[in-house]
Amino acid sequence: MIKNGIEYDAVNYLKDGPLTASKLKTLLQMAGLKPQEAIRTKEQAYKQLVADQDLSDEQLIEVMAAHPELIQRPIVVRGKRAVLARPVQKLADLGIK
Repeated sequence: MIKNGIEYDAVNYLKDGPLTASKLKTLLQMAGLKPQEAIRTKEQAYKQLVADQDLSDEQLIEVMAAHPELIQRPIVVRGKRAVLARPVQKLADLGIK
């Protein structure tokens, strides 16, 4: 995608298919996020699979990959960096306005 002359990728894992645990881990690392910072806590799957569980980061990533509705969105990638563009002003961290 290109916005204001700046090229970036929007990762639409709900439309384009689920992320593997490995890809999700890479995206989180690119964004400097821990899995807990990128999970949707109001989803039913969260209540069933995550809440009151003592999951490691690796286990949480596996659950998120298996249930992509748990992943906060959108995740936007530009080069070797990514941001969870929520709120949209976070795009400025990638130089996108």
